[in-house]
Amino acid sequence: MTDRDDFLAWVKSTLYEAELAIHNGDTAPRRAIWSRNEPLSILGAWRNAYGQHEVDEAFTFLERSFSDCTSYTFELQAYEVVADMAYTAGLEHISTSIDGQPRSFTLRATQVYRREDGEWKVAHRDRVTVSDQILYSAWAALPPLGDVSARPAAPGQPTTRGLPHTIRRPRQET
Repeated sequence: MTDRDDFLAWVKSTLYEAELAIHNGDTAPRRAIWSRNEPLSILGAWRNAYGQHEVDEAFTFLERSFSDCTSYTFELQAYEVVADMAYTAGLEHISTSIDGQPRSFTLRATQVYRREDGEWKVAHRDRVTVSDQILYSAWAALPPLGDVSARPAAPGQPTTRGLPHTIRRPRQET
């Protein structure tokens, strides 16, 4: 197996199980996969944390807040491994209780990992709550462009080539 294969297997097992556990109010698996070496950071959907002390406080806060997870899915959209560093980017679809109230939401999650003593450890997490309705409203307000993915970008203009996916807005009837 390659480093990428090993890392992906870890993401689909150990990391997945840790995220499922935290949404049930159990932070022990997540704490086990987080680095104990600085720098550490969380840019969270609910709170930010910088350094080991604040990261531990954030985990304690989440442990008290989450319970009764009925669904957790990680939709991995991109990942890479370079030597002893790696990253993942994807969407987390979650149904859990927060302070006893059932909630379902989607988070855009990006994480950075370091290999420490042969094991992958999380060093940074960035999560943003995704609201499909807000995104669609902003997107639907744009003027019609047609299918821009089929034509090349003008010299010096940004292009979508090489991106993992392209979002296309349905054509508006005129």
